[in-house]
Amino acid sequence: MGAFDLKVTIDKDSGFCFGVIYAIDMAEDILAEDGYLYCLGDIVHNDEEVERLKKMGLRIIEHEQFKDLHNEKVLIRAHGEAPETYRTALENNITLIDASCPVVLKLQNRIKTSFDAKEKILIFGKHGHAEVIGLQGQTNNEALVFQDIAELDNVDLPKNITLYSQTTKSMEKFYQVKDELNARGYELNANDTICRQVSNRDKDLPVFAKNFDKIVFVSGVKSSNGKVLYEVCKKHNPNTYFISSTTDLQSSMFAPGDTIGIAGATSTPMWLMEDVKAELEKF
Repeated sequence: MGAFDLKVTIDKDSGFCFGVIYAIDMAEDILAEDGYLYCLGDIVHNDEEVERLKKMGLRIIEHEQFKDLHNEKVLIRAHGEAPETYRTALENNITLIDASCPVVLKLQNRIKTSFDAKEKILIFGKHGHAEVIGLQGQTNNEALVFQDIAELDNVDLPKNITLYSQTTKSMEKFYQVKDELNARGYELNANDTICRQVSNRDKDLPVFAKNFDKIVFVSGVKSSNGKVLYEVCKKHNPNTYFISSTTDLQSSMFAPGDTIGIAGATSTPMWLMEDVKAELEKF
């Protein structure tokens, strides 16, 4: 125990969601058997975990490299993919190891059904996010993606709109968007498609965050879910610090005798939070 004698507790509900666990388990099984495996995009939005798997033989590729690949196995991560990826795989004799999250797959199917019914589709999600690209792909990229309601201020929309959400968005913000669109007079078919494992964290984290002097929130900077959950912590405990690795920790953040809560995104590995705890206990 260090001189600061910090009392450190890890949030038992933090860590990988089942979709990420499924994808990483599949990757580790194939890596153990074959020694290497291609993955289309980062398997999870956490650099520390990606580096761990790269050392085991995981090879991260982007879509341009994927198009030039032939006769290989390629993992599709939990975020899912657009139909074009599956067509390319057939043409190039690529075996897809499909670890798409079941929640994302269900959402893709719902959006495809709406698109086939000629509905005007809006997707509340992050521009360029892997999941959102896959969702847009179900609509031949015709769905309108927005991450802030202000983006729709000068857009000419039809009277009838079908609204979906990226699975990892804030439920509170989704319903704010829904209410605003209703207030603007649109006939809205609003679909709450936020993953309940994520939304339940929205409810549980405030209770956890209030119990400590300081909160250390551990997440990759690319994680949309991490940004949402960090803001939840920050709202309920202003003394919340966002870090991506143990190297981000500084003793100046803390005072002797502080109680510290460690929480993380659904893309944050438990081993990393345990490393953070061990480092804090040295202070």
